[in-house]
Amino acid sequence: MIAEYKLTTPPVTLDTAQGSARSLLESAQKALGFVPNMYTGMAIAPGVLDTYMHGYNLFRSDSGFSPAEQETVFLTISRFNGCEYCVSAHSMLADKMSGVPEDCLKALREGTPLPNQKLQALSQFTHTMVASRGLPTQTDAKAFLDAGFADAQIQWIVLALAVKTLSNYSNHLSQPPLDEAFSAYRWSE
Repeated sequence: MIAEYKLTTPPVTLDTAQGSARSLLESAQKALGFVPNMYTGMAIAPGVLDTYMHGYNLFRSDSGFSPAEQETVFLTISRFNGCEYCVSAHSMLADKMSGVPEDCLKALREGTPLPNQKLQALSQFTHTMVASRGLPTQTDAKAFLDAGFADAQIQWIVLALAVKTLSNYSNHLSQPPLDEAFSAYRWSE
């Protein structure tokens, strides 16, 4: 989905960054081996990038979700929000790093039911959390818990919603070009 409005402030790169934006981009470069184009748009307001990176790292390390489950959450949110950049990037991560089965990744990208029951329950609950603005029903929560997830993991989904809202909305506004690393996984609605 391409936003009607695009920020006129240019992206902040390692060449132009100062202060906290510079240290955040340097940190990304060190951790990832490159600075994703998404980060250069977020670095216009360093607090956005800092909050995103911090929350994203906490979700990855502490949520109790497996890597495949984490990608399921991120892809479900990003697809709901129509973020072409994030669906593309998380598709690559899902395929190359997180072990999401190919048929499940295809379903996540297409917005169809996943053939894996546990990942389907996670995706459905995540979708419900986005669509209901954090107001799941007892039935929604029971289906999530009955699939083998913990009650506390609902709060971790809230964190994932927060960080993906930061990145998805920022990407809508800054419209970063898709990095070469993700280009084989390009997605659009």
